Order: sequence, then structure tokens, then C-alpha cells
Amino acid sequence: MVAGASRGVGRGVAIALAEAGFQVFATARSIATADLPASVHRIVCDHTDDAQTERAFDVLTANCQKLDILINSAWGGYQRMIEDGRFTWGAPFWEQPMHRWQAMMDAGVRAAFVCSGHAARLMLPQRRGLIVNISYWAARKYMGNAIYGISKAATDKMTSDMAHELGPHGITAISLYPGLVRTEAVLASGWFDLSASESPEFIGRVIAALGRDPGLADRSGQALVAAAVATELGVTDIDGRQPAALTLDTA
Repeated sequence: MVAGASRGVGRGVAIALAEAGFQVFATARSIATADLPASVHRIVCDHTDDAQTERAFDVLTANCQKLDILINSAWGGYQRMIEDGRFTWGAPFWEQPMHRWQAMMDAGVRAAFVCSGHAARLMLPQRRGLIVNISYWAARKYMGNAIYGISKAATDKMTSDMAHELGPHGITAISLYPGLVRTEAVLASGWFDLSASESPEFIGRVIAALGRDPGLADRSGQALVAAAVATELGVTDIDGRQPAALTLDTA
């Protein structure tokens, strides 16, 4: 299951996993109109509504008796950067609009927590599974605004603590950091040097490889850089390249 798969990283993950042979269930509010392969099962879901999230997992279990991987990519933090002509993304915390907290913490961190709980209950009887929380370097350094850093740090800590509790049951939880991804928003902005960028499908290819990695359990609780894992496991992007891994200094 890919939560938040109508666009961006989540959509790319869903495409890559379908191409890798997984039976993919994709959720989002606008998933019905998303550009996804016909094989992907679409479940309309607003992950800020716990009842809708529960129904999404009911649909999954009605169609599939097990869950191998959950990817938490639901996120609302990059919208409404400009308000009344003012760029508020980089405003100090005392001037930040509270809708940004709700988008990052409720539609992001809380949604991942709720989805992970449903996924864990499905994975526990089979004593295996992988939960992937999409995170980023803002957990470790200041990148734009305080709420962004708080949400990513919370995601990584959530991953670590989930891994501690899931470990005895054979289930792995990781945070995964993409690089600069050629999402619809990035391409439309025209702001970025795309020479070292990643396709949206790249991180999905990495997740597919992690799912097959015999040493997966040893990675549980860690925050992993997708490009570094790709180099280790021999994963290439859709153009055949292996993107360079960002570091704390270069992110």
C-alpha cells in the first residue's frame, strides 16, 4: 500500500512497485484521476480522516489477505507557499500560518502513524513486513522553516520507536530520504538544477530492492538515504544512472 500516491514521490513509488510485480493499492484524495498503471488498485482516501483510513485498509484486506509493504508518503506541506503575495514558507516560526502545521503534522506525521498501526496489525500474524516512512534531511538540519524540521524529526523518531516495538515480531520500519526528485511541483517551478535529480520512480525501485534484501532487518529503525542504498544494492534510475547520494552538507 502506498499512502499518498496521486502525485510526486508517492505516485512514483506506486508505479515502480507495480512494475516490479507488486500488487499495489494506492490511496489519496485525488487518486481517481492520478496517472497510474491500470494494475494499481485506487482507493480514495483523505488520510486526515481516521475513518477513511480505516476504510482504505478494509478495502485492501477485502481484496488481498496480506500486506508486505506500507509506504507512508501522504503529505500536504508544500502547498500554499505564497499567501497574499507573500512567500511564507521561510517565515520564522512566530509568523508561520497554522495550516502548515496541520499539513505537515496531521496530513503527514499523524497520517503515517495511523496507517502504520493498521499495517502492523496485518503484518503481525505473518511475522514479516516493511513500513517505509518518507522523510528528509530537515530532520537533521535547518531547511526552510521550523515546522518542516519538526515534522521530519518526528517522522524519524516515530520510525525508530516503531522499529523497537516491531522488531520482536519480524517487522522492519525505516525512514527513507529521497534526493531532489523531479516531481510535478519541482518541474513546474523552474528553480532547480536537475542534473543530479532523481525520477519519482527511483525511490520505489529502492524500496522494491529493500523488500528483497536478506539483511533488511538489520536496517530497522534507521534513516536511510535512498541513493546510498541504491549504490549498495545495485539499483539504477529509469535512465540507467545511479544518482549521487546527498549528505548532511550537500542536502
